[in-house]
Amino acid sequence: MAKKKSKRSQSRVSFRKRHQGRVRDTDLTRQFNTGDSESLADAVKNERVSGKGDLTRKRTVVGVDSESPMSSDADRSNDAPLISGRVINAHGLANVVLADDGRRFECSIRQVLKSLSIEGRGAIVAGDHVRFRAESDQRGMIEFVAPRHGIISRQSRGQQHVIAANVDHLLIVTSAAEPTLKPALIDRFLLSAEQCGLKPVVVINKCDLVDTAEFQPILGVYASLGYRVLLTSADHGTNIEYLRELLKGKQTALSGQSGVGKSSLLNAIEPGLALAVSTVSKDNDKGRHTTTTSTLIPLQGENAGWVFDTPGIRQFQLWDITAEEVAGLMPDLRPHVGACRYSNCLHLMEDDCAVKHAVAEGRIDARRYDSYCHLLEDDLLVN
Repeated sequence: MAKKKSKRSQSRVSFRKRHQGRVRDTDLTRQFNTGDSESLADAVKNERVSGKGDLTRKRTVVGVDSESPMSSDADRSNDAPLISGRVINAHGLANVVLADDGRRFECSIRQVLKSLSIEGRGAIVAGDHVRFRAESDQRGMIEFVAPRHGIISRQSRGQQHVIAANVDHLLIVTSAAEPTLKPALIDRFLLSAEQCGLKPVVVINKCDLVDTAEFQPILGVYASLGYRVLLTSADHGTNIEYLRELLKGKQTALSGQSGVGKSSLLNAIEPGLALAVSTVSKDNDKGRHTTTTSTLIPLQGENAGWVFDTPGIRQFQLWDITAEEVAGLMPDLRPHVGACRYSNCLHLMEDDCAVKHAVAEGRIDARRYDSYCHLLEDDLLVN
């Protein structure tokens, strides 16, 4: 009696079209012979004349999990078991993966994973949970990428640029001085955190350089909205122990502009990291880029957690947020949106706008509303 073939999980997925044009759906020769000149005149001239159909741009992928298309149909003759791990650094073709047993591998990616229609500029990003096949003691080949949650993204040249994946908490790091505090940038990160369902913490570093009393109005606004705000100093150790406790058992991303001291804070939390730091430019009060790619760092100690050291960002363009959605993502504007006269009110120039009335009456902070207007007019409503 013949043995039954084992059932493999399969998934039919689309591939990037690259430079291939759309295939004609009709037979041009038959139309010419039958004299159908109108159809020929209306035919798109730049389509490829080929016998290939739409199915040529799809492929059946055999993987370890049929629920996710991010798995390859590699040669099954290789019986080496798949190893689970996390991507701690993804840079071009070199991806450093930390296996669950503590070993480090430099892994390549199956070509099929690069070709799949996926979100983001890269198939692999820091924080991804992957399964790979070891090819030596130090090298491997990634075969499977688990579905992501808690994705921090920004828009770059019209595409999604994933900064980190599988994030539990977001620390929005800014500085009291050198460079100066930029509340509008904080607001953008808060919007991204609201969209992703993350719990943000606003960290104002370098508090030893200024009199913190001048920040009390801004801190009061964020605190009234339910956001946790923390004043820190990497040089003086202010609130470093509190930060260390906050990171325990979580996968936390530190985001912010260049020069605010993200790497310095991590060095203070974990002295053995020795991350590169640099001073702020005296010419333009802007930070110098010392971190070039996102890196996932495991902290020492039992249940100590993981942290992302992310590149500094001077401009954070929101991804996948429309102008109509912004007010609903801001806790101070959200309660007034439904009371506007028009259902599609953008709260800019419209009449009988409940949001503008709330600003005039002092129920919404004027600076937060100004930040909202600049975001819509400068980014989301630009033609």
